[in-house]
Amino acid sequence: MKRSVVVVVFFLVLGFGLACLYWSQRRPKSTAVSPNAILNMAADAQRDLSRLPMHFTRLSDEQEIAIGRELASRYTTQTRPLRAEERGLEKYVRRVGATVVLHAHRHLPYSFTVFPDHNMLNAFSLPGGPVYIGEGMLDLMTNEDELASVLAHEIEHIDHYHCVERVQVEAQLKKLDLDIVGALVEIPLDFWEAGYHKDEEFEADREGMYLAVQSGYSPFGSVDLFERFAKLCDEYVIQAKSPDEELSQLAIQSLTGYFRSHPQPSERLAQANRIIAQEHWESRTVRKPFRVEYEVHNGEFVK
Repeated sequence: MKRSVVVVVFFLVLGFGLACLYWSQRRPKSTAVSPNAILNMAADAQRDLSRLPMHFTRLSDEQEIAIGRELASRYTTQTRPLRAEERGLEKYVRRVGATVVLHAHRHLPYSFTVFPDHNMLNAFSLPGGPVYIGEGMLDLMTNEDELASVLAHEIEHIDHYHCVERVQVEAQLKKLDLDIVGALVEIPLDFWEAGYHKDEEFEADREGMYLAVQSGYSPFGSVDLFERFAKLCDEYVIQAKSPDEELSQLAIQSLTGYFRSHPQPSERLAQANRIIAQEHWESRTVRKPFRVEYEVHNGEFVK
């Protein structure tokens, strides 16, 4: 009897030792504590929010629109008024957005607003229809098809309920009452600038390409933008290039935040090229120039 107990104990200890050895080999290496590590962890946590099972009843379109309008009204007070030339640029963005949104699945009161900040290299959307694009993102563009692809991407975040599901998760975590729309003032603006879960970003890219093509734009607008993002990621993020006359330190920080919270540009580019080959869009290469023509009337810029 004693001998059998010893044998059992021996194998238990042996098994425990092997398990510890296996775990030590499989465990990811520890990362040194640094601001980047903390930011990466925060970005991963933000993306993982959307992985939580959705046990909520989907809000009606009316509720979603009311939430979006409340958030938009709060955030408007955080930006300065547009200058005359920026108003002309916003008219251009609205015209392109109005063309693209005609093919959206959900009939919502979509709106398109320029965020007047050359350091903001990002775009985001709110539940119910509001879409924002930073002036810094517009500065990167060389053709209208790129603009259409970005706006279509943001439209798809709304169209596929990514935005409203995110606000439901945030309300649940912060114990906010969605029936009291004003309570959502606790959700900060930068909450919306963070990327969604990787699958949702790829879905918005994919469906956004179809939406842009249906609107008469080239699918290579997405390719152009992802190629530029890949170059910027390599120059300013991976190699930590110093700021120059093209990008300020604040713009680089914005760009770094964008890449941290979105899939790698190389992955997004690969998906775009797969879709083009799959849909036989190789011949749709003609891009429309990114051009805003202004005329001055009584000191005002008009398109």
